[in-house]
Amino acid sequence: MNRILVTGVSGPIGTALLASFEPQGTQIVRLVRGRAENAAQVSWDPLAPLLSATVSGFDAVVHLAGESVVGRWTEEKKKAIRESRIQGTRNLAAALAQSEARPRVLVCASAVGFYGNRGDEVLREESPAGQGFLPEVCREWEDASRIAAEAGIRTVSIRIGLVLTAKGGALGNMLKPFKLGLGGRIGSGQQWWSWIHVDDIVGGIHHAIRTESLSGPVNLVAPNPVRNAEFTKVLASVLGRPAFFPVPEFALRLAFGSMTAEELFLVSQRVEPGKLRSSGYEFRFRELRAALENLV
Repeated sequence: MNRILVTGVSGPIGTALLASFEPQGTQIVRLVRGRAENAAQVSWDPLAPLLSATVSGFDAVVHLAGESVVGRWTEEKKKAIRESRIQGTRNLAAALAQSEARPRVLVCASAVGFYGNRGDEVLREESPAGQGFLPEVCREWEDASRIAAEAGIRTVSIRIGLVLTAKGGALGNMLKPFKLGLGGRIGSGQQWWSWIHVDDIVGGIHHAIRTESLSGPVNLVAPNPVRNAEFTKVLASVLGRPAFFPVPEFALRLAFGSMTAEELFLVSQRVEPGKLRSSGYEFRFRELRAALENLV
């Protein structure tokens, strides 16, 4: 029986991932904040060093934990986003590197935010980092996991795109206004959105765990990104609603602050899942309409 350690289990990705392991009989142990309530949980503070014995003896580790990027980016919020990812990853990777029985693989979350705002440029794993707060965080986040890689643990940094799930996330926040017929493109609508169905995130993580040839950054996005105008048009069509109400840029900046608006909603990232495709991963949802129809 495989033993797998998972962080970030309370989010939509973590929840879906845990459910996917149940039919396989895999033993899952969760690293959780606060007190551990049973033998399937281990308590940790992402900002504090972790005892190596706590993380020893696992076949694989999946690290998804991190402060949500949704919300106004105050200095306090930005500090929490940065520290939860970079310090949390560094502490976990260091403990794994020092453990007596190291895992075969560490799959560590990252994001396509690594690339920053790149217009129509096609972005691949070898593309350089962009400029801005999120690219800087993502670059340091991935660097923190190298402690494990340098200790001989195969390490995969999954750069996750716009997650499509019916349980929260960007799509969850968009559904209400669109169902009321109040949806529309965001800003110019020309920005590329690199999306992925949550089932393919789960499938991609399983693929990363079992595919020995995968290491380093891996773009976890569907193979057919769309412009925001197309995304909102398809979503409205699937819901049987119009999409007549565009959200102007100034409204986003007022609601979320200029930095958050620029780096979360108006950013253009046309990302290609090169490593996933070349390593043989079969996407369940390659087209946006099929993904949205499945979810809504």
